[in-house]
Amino acid sequence: MSRFVRPSKYRHVFGQQGKKEYGYDNVKVTNSAWDTNIISASTRYISLNWNSSGGGAFAILPLPSPFVPLPNGFPSKLPDLIPLARSHTGPVLDTDWSPFNDAVVASAGEDGKTLIWKVESSAFEGWGLDGWEPQDFDPVARIDVSPRRVGHVLFHPTANNVLATSTGDHVVKLWDLSNPEGARSVLGGHGDAIQSIAWNPTGTTLVTTCRDRKIRLFDPRAGPDPVRVGEGHGGIKGARVAWMGDRDRIVTTGFSKMSDRQVAMWDTSDLSNVKTLTIDQTSGVLMPFWTDNNILFLAGKGDGNIRYFEYENDNLFALAEYKSSEPQRGMCFLPRRGLSVSECEIARAYKVAASSIEAIAFIVPRKSDSFQSDIYPPAPSAEPALTAAEFFSGKTAPPKLVSLEDGSITTGSTPISVPSAPAPTPTKTTSAPPPAPASAPAPAPAPVVSIREEPPSPGPALPEPSEQRAPTRSQTIPAEDSTVAALKEENARLTGELREAREKIRNLELQVETVRANARKAAALLDS
Repeated sequence: MSRFVRPSKYRHVFGQQGKKEYGYDNVKVTNSAWDTNIISASTRYISLNWNSSGGGAFAILPLPSPFVPLPNGFPSKLPDLIPLARSHTGPVLDTDWSPFNDAVVASAGEDGKTLIWKVESSAFEGWGLDGWEPQDFDPVARIDVSPRRVGHVLFHPTANNVLATSTGDHVVKLWDLSNPEGARSVLGGHGDAIQSIAWNPTGTTLVTTCRDRKIRLFDPRAGPDPVRVGEGHGGIKGARVAWMGDRDRIVTTGFSKMSDRQVAMWDTSDLSNVKTLTIDQTSGVLMPFWTDNNILFLAGKGDGNIRYFEYENDNLFALAEYKSSEPQRGMCFLPRRGLSVSECEIARAYKVAASSIEAIAFIVPRKSDSFQSDIYPPAPSAEPALTAAEFFSGKTAPPKLVSLEDGSITTGSTPISVPSAPAPTPTKTTSAPPPAPASAPAPAPAPVVSIREEPPSPGPALPEPSEQRAPTRSQTIPAEDSTVAALKEENARLTGELREAREKIRNLELQVETVRANARKAAALLDS
């Protein structure tokens, strides 16, 4: 046994659950057997698949925090009747919040439709007061996706107004929400039900897992067929997938033929297996969540614990485990730009139990008062890098990133100017300051769904969780030697160039695979 301990700044990460009154109680969780996370979060709201009669519905609630009470005296124990998003005629199966507007959410239903909703802050005024009556939310757009169910919805990570949906027809459809009359791309080749979908960070590649035990990689703009297909886990139950940041690696969870729960890493260049770990033999589906701290969180349905591993050199090193006696039915993680840096919080989970929602903060114990830059890499910002038209025309752009220290926006290693609208003074709060809003698009004859963040209305609005934080820490940082600063700048530039080169190589490989697939089809037609 080695006497040396592997160095890691995340070795002592621990999970901290908020007080009971900081979360929600008396929630009515859906009883649908379809496998999704059940809950989704933006930096302002959460959505939860609801158990309701007379069609499908989901709840939209202000975002709870593990550190402070709910905003505006919002009740912790929900009334029996609350405002719901009810326009689906079948159970709601999945929801996803726009990465570019914290008030826009998409929902998928058993009725084969996807609906787009926009939340007004005034919807939460007067909750619990005498004479208050719940007013249900209304959708701003409706998309007829399929005659069968829509199992998943997922917004594009860099392009505004682009949405992916998986259907009961075993295809993934891509939509331009500014013109949703027809799907812009249809990705097929699946032999059975699609179990999960995930974008890579730049949104150039989509990966799916399927009940036929296959993993498929798609270039949505190159054609309807997968550019790579590989063997996944041996069991047919509950396979999930997540992209491991900007690396050419994906991670999946699933079951072996002997019903062992597994987590596996795959090389996206050829979908070869890099490493497979057996977790245990419990029957609950494992939900994987990746953070840019190179930490993989695994939460099993029906488990009370959350495992987390650190990725290094194609290995997953177990860090610790958050334990709870209450089993989880679903879970999601908060976008990183909404974390509390003053508390050294590197991730936050929202756990759905039998009748409650609780926030769990994962914290790196530090004593320093200064900003901990080594545990806070830039996070994806609320500023899109592409329009939907640019994306579907073939343009590619890296995601725009926001510094969690001062709110500055960068693209890769090249800083970009923030719009000239007045911005708040940089402070280390729970949310990095969002970029200034762009001007609203001109009205068109057809309904247009805007997913960009809008300026706050002058009327009463729900305060963001960051407004109720304790005083932030000092921002005083000693000046660095000019030589060290120059070396850091050069290193950042070279890292950005290397990332761009890898992305170009990956795109060229995908194009070659597409050409080969088309050639095989042509040869087959000639032979017939």
